[in-house]
Amino acid sequence: MNTASEQGLESGISVVIPVYHSAPILPQLVPRLESMLRGTGRPFEVILVNDGSRDASWEAILEQGLDRAWLRGINLMRNYGQHNALLCGIRLARYSVTVTMDDDLQHPPEEVPPLLAKLEEGHDVVYGTPLHQQHGLWRDLASQVTKVVLQNAMGADVARNVSAFRVFRTPVREAFSSYRGPFISIDVLLTWGTTRFAALPVRHEPRSVGKSNYTFRKLLTHALNMMTGFSTLPLQLASFIGFGLTLFGILVLAYVVGRYLIQGSVVPGFPFLASVIAIFSGAQLFALGIMGEYLARMHFRMMDRPSYVVREEFHAGPKTASGTTGSQA
Repeated sequence: MNTASEQGLESGISVVIPVYHSAPILPQLVPRLESMLRGTGRPFEVILVNDGSRDASWEAILEQGLDRAWLRGINLMRNYGQHNALLCGIRLARYSVTVTMDDDLQHPPEEVPPLLAKLEEGHDVVYGTPLHQQHGLWRDLASQVTKVVLQNAMGADVARNVSAFRVFRTPVREAFSSYRGPFISIDVLLTWGTTRFAALPVRHEPRSVGKSNYTFRKLLTHALNMMTGFSTLPLQLASFIGFGLTLFGILVLAYVVGRYLIQGSVVPGFPFLASVIAIFSGAQLFALGIMGEYLARMHFRMMDRPSYVVREEFHAGPKTASGTTGSQA
């Protein structure tokens, strides 16, 4: 029989929030989170990860945690980025369901229960997709570019609906428990453990204090990191470009030779030399693209992606941990 402590871990909620320059917002965020979480009637914890803020965010976290035993604060050595901070908190989560959200109240805590209800329909990950974006033109454009890249990296149809507001079953993290590296995309890592994704439209509020720390440049940098770290798309583009240039060079050469055979004259200038250069340049890019494909596969192997992930285990005696990682025989 499960103990009360084990039952609590199985039914509880862990909320992970990366904090960056949000000292004025935390006194509003934490009470709203507490009210919502108590309303669920489930055990809960809140993990606030301070991502190298240069303001008084860490002091604000300490103040909010004085009389709240369920609140945990993590202070990182420096600013590592939103997804790195999220990974830190996700690995520390103790309960069966993990909720991630921003620290600026653009993700209303009151929208968490509908996401939890959607999760219980048999999904492993549920995204809270904004009904209406509350960003500027350039930020929205950069977000769309990032989602297009993310769709290629994730290989999932739900990629167009991803957001930082998500709930997922905590055992899914076992799929990337051994992942190490400076470039992280939580959404891509989640696809390593499951294919059961869903999205639910939720309210998206404007930031009440300050301005967003996610700029157009940061979003594009994140998209580039995803392309080079979790996708072979750039290498495939190099292959396509190389093949295209090779085909172009062959067509030019065929035109030059054909004109000489039919008309007995050559095209003025140096068309033959240009066609040869195009052929060899294209062939080189094509060969580099092929080698890059192999290097990319070696790169993915070095990530230590698990061969499989156990969703749950049954044991007639004391309950054992579920979601463990193993390897195929």
